[in-house]
Amino acid sequence: MNAPTDTTTTAIPRHRVLAKMVGPDVPEIERVLTPDALLFLADLERRFGPQRKILLSDRQLRQDRYDDGELPGTPPETQHIRNSAWEVDPAPAALTDRRVEITGPVDRKMMINALNSGATQFMADFEDASSPTFANMVEGQANMIDYTNGDLTLETDRKSYAVGDDPATLLVRPRGWHLEEKNVTVDGAPMSASLFDFGLFFFHNGVKLAGSDRGPFFYLPKMESYQEARLWNDVFNFAQAALGVENGTIKCTVLIETLPAAFQMEEILYVLRRHITGLNCGRWDYIFSYIKTLRNHKRFVLPDRAQVGMDRDFLRAYSLRLIDTCHRRGAHAMGGMAAQIPVKNDDAANDAAFAKIAADKDREVRAGHDGTWVAHPAMVATAREAFDAHMPGKHQIKRQRQPRKISDEAMLEPHEGTITEAGLRTNIEVGIRYIAAWLSGRGAVPIHGLMEDAATAEISRAQVWQWLRHGADVRMEDGTTERMSGTLYRRVFDEVLTELETELGDGFAPARFPEAARLFTETATSADLPEFLTIPAYDMLET
Repeated sequence: MNAPTDTTTTAIPRHRVLAKMVGPDVPEIERVLTPDALLFLADLERRFGPQRKILLSDRQLRQDRYDDGELPGTPPETQHIRNSAWEVDPAPAALTDRRVEITGPVDRKMMINALNSGATQFMADFEDASSPTFANMVEGQANMIDYTNGDLTLETDRKSYAVGDDPATLLVRPRGWHLEEKNVTVDGAPMSASLFDFGLFFFHNGVKLAGSDRGPFFYLPKMESYQEARLWNDVFNFAQAALGVENGTIKCTVLIETLPAAFQMEEILYVLRRHITGLNCGRWDYIFSYIKTLRNHKRFVLPDRAQVGMDRDFLRAYSLRLIDTCHRRGAHAMGGMAAQIPVKNDDAANDAAFAKIAADKDREVRAGHDGTWVAHPAMVATAREAFDAHMPGKHQIKRQRQPRKISDEAMLEPHEGTITEAGLRTNIEVGIRYIAAWLSGRGAVPIHGLMEDAATAEISRAQVWQWLRHGADVRMEDGTTERMSGTLYRRVFDEVLTELETELGDGFAPARFPEAARLFTETATSADLPEFLTIPAYDMLET
């Protein structure tokens, strides 16, 4: 099968059946979901969809063991990988210097601004920073086609937007293995959202990007095991062969944003060694995964989110182990997201936001990271200054350092701190605000000076669930201590909801706040912690 070079489609063999569109008619659908593209999607789903479902079942079996008292650790069956001498394949020139990467949704305007931001790379995010309405997903793919062809422009009443002469290198993050795309079916069942996002991008852009040494490059999210990474490697091998792209051309970076995966970093690098260039500290989802994985263990209850920082305890250990693992295997060790954004009309708050980013990036580069993430173009220069000051080369992979022995126990050490009424209130408010925006079609949302994505809502509701599950002590605003209970949750929830109704007035219901509030409560107070709130939320999405 060859990718079409224009809008003309090739004849489809009669014995092969296309994936079927069952969703609404949205803009750009005919350009993106062509017959040949649908055939490619069907091939991907039939070949790799069954194994994906087996691996998701394995996740549940693993979680059952954790719930029964087992703790995550390094797999004994892969000791030979950890003890062997090997390195990943070298990174291409476009991914050698990765000191500042910016992330954002696949919205056209935001893509152009990110590509022009001065960052070395831009991760276009079909996952946590995008609400997966069918319109968003299809239009995002159309934007990718225009980027590849040099046609990514936008005209508005106020301004013209176009990609500049020296844009950031594009990487694409497809949705995680756990998600499905309900608007396209294969053999009567929804297909994998991961394969949908990857397949369309690679089919339409892979050959041309490979020909100009601009890709195709990917970020892979939310994996929990090296077996899941191996499945991605199988997908890459098939896709490259199907479209006549040289094996190893696809390059990916894996986000280590689940606790089980943090104990399998070397194995993940190994099974993807022809296609991987590095690992990334996906810190916000990692906090969520820590809570979710250890949900039945009282000694791992975390304090308010604001007290859970990268400079100590399990987060520091995870960051240092990632750096040492990557550098031992010739891969980039990417730092985490700085979620701060500029604060308008408040100079003190704005200065504080920039100071937090500077301190965070200074810590990362001194620890040995080869690059970092920011969420807003205005923060690129601050992050770059930190890395330029302490990383004169393109990376720190070959820099000689004393090996740091990070024990499995250190990887699990919880942060000490307090659980407060203010923290509970913030979790409820921010969670509801984000879910309402997500249901309205927006995945990257500025809330209280931070650019939040789906991980924000996941942490918020998971912390509430954890505090309820273990009856945590909550320091109230009057100085007293109260045991976390359904009664306390309902009282604070009602207060928060009343404040939001007052603030939004007639816009409260149209902005989907009632549904968001109901979903937050359902996923934060249920008997069992739901794996992802985005799964039930997806059924509530409109086009």
